[in-house]
Amino acid sequence: MKNIIAFAGSNSRSSINKQLVTYASSLLDNAKVDLLDLNDFEVPLFGVDLEAEMGHPENAKLLLNQIKQADGVLLSLAEHNGAYTAVFKNMLDWMSRIESKNFYGKPMLLMAASPGGRGGKSVLAMANDRFPRHNANIVADFSFPSFGSNFSEGQIVNEELKEELISKVELFENAI
Repeated sequence: MKNIIAFAGSNSRSSINKQLVTYASSLLDNAKVDLLDLNDFEVPLFGVDLEAEMGHPENAKLLLNQIKQADGVLLSLAEHNGAYTAVFKNMLDWMSRIESKNFYGKPMLLMAASPGGRGGKSVLAMANDRFPRHNANIVADFSFPSFGSNFSEGQIVNEELKEELISKVELFENAI
């Protein structure tokens, strides 16, 4: 059985991206999923002076090790002002200082959900451009718009979007 890690690029306790990544992980047939929460991996705000003083935070090393040990990664990015959330960007900065190729070629299903009609397309574009430089193997991505009207009681209620995600999860599963 394959081991998958799934997490949202958000520290919101009511994150719609955590809800999406949780739902997507439930669609996997033959995998053990570890649902992670960035709140469990707190790190100080990255700075080169701080890095020189204290080295690399243990929580950045722990998350990096989770990625390294996994067979695949489900990641749903929240979008703040068209970019990564501060908490995700900060963690990415720390991890890239430990190891620049920090996604280890692991198959990744990259997602973003938003309350608006664009479905996090700006942050997806940013990640699709950036993550391969960190050795991400993005096998599929999924943009989920209008979360409030397309998601209810833990699942996607828009049939077209549901079928699209199911097909993306199948692509991911075939890659792991």
